[in-house]
Amino acid sequence: MKIGIIGSGKIGGNLGKHWSKAGHDVLFSSRHPEELGSLAKEAGDNAEATSVEAVFEADMDVYLLAVPFGAIDKISELYAGEYGNKVIIDATNPYPSRDGEVAEKVRDANYAASEYTATKFSTARTAKAFNTIQAAHLKNRAFQEVDRLAVPFAAQDNISKEIVEGLIEDIGFDAVYLGDLGKSKMMDVDEKLYGKSLSKNDLLNLFE
Repeated sequence: MKIGIIGSGKIGGNLGKHWSKAGHDVLFSSRHPEELGSLAKEAGDNAEATSVEAVFEADMDVYLLAVPFGAIDKISELYAGEYGNKVIIDATNPYPSRDGEVAEKVRDANYAASEYTATKFSTARTAKAFNTIQAAHLKNRAFQEVDRLAVPFAAQDNISKEIVEGLIEDIGFDAVYLGDLGKSKMMDVDEKLYGKSLSKNDLLNLFE
């Protein structure tokens, strides 16, 4: 599968390396693609680094959003013609201190942050994943044979559900499907699953 990483920091960078190791083709991008050469080299032969524009033009199968939440509006507007019918994995979190008014609006709303993302990327298939697990655990606990961690996710439709579930399992985490995007509210900042790195059983026990 061809995966475009939009934002190649701790979350996007490590996920890109994991997916490359698992055999997927990965394009890393950021506002400063010239700084991503070492990341792409570390990720191996399946990975390259380029600009955000070039990643969208490359017609990837899946795009991971791992950027500040405040960038969603601009990215969705700039590349609206490029992501139609693709799967968008939203790994963002709205922090008002960093992202400003739009984050405050979403945090105070009765809908999930991923539902806001889905309205902006309206022609894509949106899923929510990888925004709750701690970055250090995402980096160091992939491909575990024992003591596997779970990654909760929500998805807009069956196609995005199947693809994201596979991408979670491909890198050695247990996928836990919560339901449609409305269910991802529990994954948002300060909600039940935020910041939790748990086994599948421990995660499921939170709902009993």
